[in-house]
Amino acid sequence: MWGKFFFIVFMGLHWKHLATVIDGEKFEIQGLNIWDFKWQNTNKVVKVKDPLYNKEFFFNAYRIQNSGIEVTFVAGEFSNCIWGIYLEEREKQI
Repeated sequence: MWGKFFFIVFMGLHWKHLATVIDGEKFEIQGLNIWDFKWQNTNKVVKVKDPLYNKEFFFNAYRIQNSGIEVTFVAGEFSNCIWGIYLEEREKQI
């Protein structure tokens, strides 16, 4: 199915659904509107679930940065121009 392409599913972290947004709709993470920046592909692929239909997807992890702020997030299209955005869910330390 994937032919010559090789990818790694990044399973070490848990990614939590943050939002479902329309393409280009203003959406900020740590004060950065994700659509205002070029997304740098981290070459990590993450398995996530659509929170509405519970369908599994494989989305890429991206990084944006500006003025010393760097944000890594996972994003992909659930359907045409409808994006799922995920952030790393850190385990609470006791």
